[in-house]
Amino acid sequence: MALTEEQKNLIKLASDKTFPFVERCEVQTLDVDRGYCKMLMPFKPNINHVGIMYAGALYTIAELPGGTIYLASFDTRKFYPIVKDMSIRFRRPATTDVTVEITLSEEEIQRIERTTEEVGKCDFEWDVELKDANGEVVAISHNVYQMRKIGA
Repeated sequence: MALTEEQKNLIKLASDKTFPFVERCEVQTLDVDRGYCKMLMPFKPNINHVGIMYAGALYTIAELPGGTIYLASFDTRKFYPIVKDMSIRFRRPATTDVTVEITLSEEEIQRIERTTEEVGKCDFEWDVELKDANGEVVAISHNVYQMRKIGA
């Protein structure tokens, strides 16, 4: 079930402007649909003291898609996600904008919904590559989220 352009634009706005910290980083949601999200962390506002992208900015762009996928894929009146665990491995300095792309299958979305409805919560996870403008992997993160049923 694809999202309408209006829904996509609302989710992009919510993803990019909900938290002051994220807004200061100038994160951009490039594309979003049910089970899919592509985001960008721009280099210029996130340069550290040695001229590379700040590690916290990389961590942020690795974590943010969890909320965007949630908005695009789940009933926000019934469920909410939390970050349960996350690790990041830095492979090389980022000296350009960085993108991250996440896909969650329809089967996985349905499993998460079903389990959360039945049990009150459900863990789900993914590994993601953070890539620079040249397509080089600058970091890899392992993200574990937990979907929770509101009121459970």
